[in-house]
Amino acid sequence: MNLRRDVFQAIADPTRRSILMLVAAQSMTAGAIASNFDTARPTVSKHLQILTECELLRSEQNGREIIYHLNPTKMKEIADFIEPFRQMWDDRFNKLESVMKAYQKGN
Repeated sequence: MNLRRDVFQAIADPTRRSILMLVAAQSMTAGAIASNFDTARPTVSKHLQILTECELLRSEQNGREIIYHLNPTKMKEIADFIEPFRQMWDDRFNKLESVMKAYQKGN
């Protein structure tokens, strides 16, 4: 049974978020990515596999090397999904700030 990977579970892992940050700055090979971590290379490969299955990264064969690129379209989908929640919390914090300022003026 082939289960689809959940993109939010993928980005919940701090190592995978770090990999995304690295590749966002510059496309890299698996070896270059692995050199940034104190874990075994197969562990980093598994993280890359998960990120690729979630379509957060794209892989490109270049001779014997595979170069990983960030998939900005998928990242935008995530950002678009999260945006209403961010706006809701911004509104709530702005209201709280107004209440706190009014309370401080009253004292």
